[in-house]
Amino acid sequence: MSKYALVTGASRGIGRAVAEMLASDGYHLYLTCLHSGKQLAEYAAELSERYRISCTPFVGDMGNADDVEALFSLIEDLDVLVNNAGISYVGLLSEMSPSDWRKVFATNTDSVFYTSRLAIPLMLRKHSGRIVNISSVWGNVGASMEAAYSASKGAVNSFTKALAKELAPSNIQVNALACGVIDTDMNRCFSPEEMEALRQEIPCDRIGTPAEAAQMVKSLLNAPAYLTGQIITLDGGWT
Repeated sequence: MSKYALVTGASRGIGRAVAEMLASDGYHLYLTCLHSGKQLAEYAAELSERYRISCTPFVGDMGNADDVEALFSLIEDLDVLVNNAGISYVGLLSEMSPSDWRKVFATNTDSVFYTSRLAIPLMLRKHSGRIVNISSVWGNVGASMEAAYSASKGAVNSFTKALAKELAPSNIQVNALACGVIDTDMNRCFSPEEMEALRQEIPCDRIGTPAEAAQMVKSLLNAPAYLTGQIITLDGGWT
């Protein structure tokens, strides 16, 4: 039977790697981004041709309820939802504007609510489904100069645990992947010296890759149904 998956923030980094993993497993895809529409369309066409699956790109803000409604008007069936869209903010909290705070929460946290609430009815029809939320180790322990990001990911973690309990009787599993330092554009705000300092703190002695994050997502999708409501950490032994 055909399988369908939605990956938000799929034009680069972890989302891009997750999209390819799912395509290689035969999933028909819906992929979203906000700023890289041409890049996403080209990638969707590439995946469609390479893996012989349908791949629908969508440009929109997952932190905007109307955009998410427009996205789901295109989706008739869904087995997997991977909430990957996210942004960071590095700076002193006292210098952060209310609009920047709101933007971080809209993108990182509100988006998970907007997509999940519309994905759930599609999954309930089949009495099955998997939701994986891409979180961060900072959602577990907090990071200096990243209070908004840490708080938004902490909210995602709590949301994951609560929704998993709500959906467990319906055979829909909800888990989160709390990533450490992964080699993505989100970390380009740090200097080479800062990245080297981070690397030296990681017991594995290296930065993680998007492919490794995608591999972990695959493990969660293939895990026993009894695994739900968990925040799985992928950080090379860092925290």
